Amino acid sequence: MTNLKIPSHIGIIMDGNGRWAKMQNKKRIFGHEKGAEVAEKIIQYSTDIGVRYLTLYSFSTENWKRPKDEVNFLFKLFIKYLETRLRKIISKGVKMRFSGNLSELPQDVQKSCKKIQEISKDNKKLDLIMALNYGGRQEIINAANNAIKNGKSEITEDDISLNLYLPDVPDPDLIIRTSGEIRLSNFLLWQSAYSELYFTKKLWPDFTENDYLEAIKEYTKRDRRFGGIGSDENANR
Repeated sequence: MTNLKIPSHIGIIMDGNGRWAKMQNKKRIFGHEKGAEVAEKIIQYSTDIGVRYLTLYSFSTENWKRPKDEVNFLFKLFIKYLETRLRKIISKGVKMRFSGNLSELPQDVQKSCKKIQEISKDNKKLDLIMALNYGGRQEIINAANNAIKNGKSEITEDDISLNLYLPDVPDPDLIIRTSGEIRLSNFLLWQSAYSELYFTKKLWPDFTENDYLEAIKEYTKRDRRFGGIGSDENANR
């Protein structure tokens, strides 16, 4: 652990709950329940190893296309975890934050989000960010429109960055996606310009702390250039 570079900000696309449930000959909701348990373990492990920001892709703007009963179950499961399991995590110094258009969510979900955000606002160990009703393209459009409303006629990169949902949160160092899909699926499109990407075939319900550690080990090996010259190239000049 001492030789690892722990990313300050990790984003995770938690994919594969439905496929996992199908492989178990169970309904998709069973996969979501198992996925929530895995998320809880990864949140706790993140605090243990010193991750400062963790963003979980919890519900995308595209997820509204799913069957209504599945969407309703996801929201009920989310409220359950906010009100019970995540409260225990908060007691260990985790601050809960949300990224996305919460105003379109059911009132009971909005109420639970505001409550847990208020309770945890002074915690400083880990900022746990739930990307909820989130879409990267929509976030960029909103940022541009906000800049225009503030009198900007020519928009710069800084104008976009300062008008994102959570402008104080640094860009993710590492983005992990499970289930074997190799794409970002509208997740943190602006912020991920120089993020390191890690893809695993593990379905999210099968993802363990050891798998998480493997992703961080791979991140540690990478030479982040940010458009410049790598350290190895510098050493040979």
